[in-house]
Amino acid sequence: METVLLSIHLIVAIAMVVAILLQRSEGGALGIGGSQGGMMTARGAGDLLTKTTKWLAIVFLANSLLLGWFAAQQRGDDSIVQEVIQQEQEDGGSQLPEIPTVPEDG
Repeated sequence: METVLLSIHLIVAIAMVVAILLQRSEGGALGIGGSQGGMMTARGAGDLLTKTTKWLAIVFLANSLLLGWFAAQQRGDDSIVQEVIQQEQEDGGSQLPEIPTVPEDG
């Protein structure tokens, strides 16, 4: 399931980058206002790209949340540090040599 979600995530990310780069810069106001045009005008094509970008962003966000939820479910209660400490205790101690100390005078 995660492989499918990761594949979808990659495809959506690439499609979103392409849709954003295809949009024409309007010079401000984020597309507020403007004339009403049909699908055959440049404005209509811009509206289609804007709507496509919006839906791709929604799918991207939902997919990111699902992937995060799956990752949290797999991780479980133990953190990585706790797993290393437990493994070290099972192995009978640290594999690293002791650090030499400076002898005290006296």
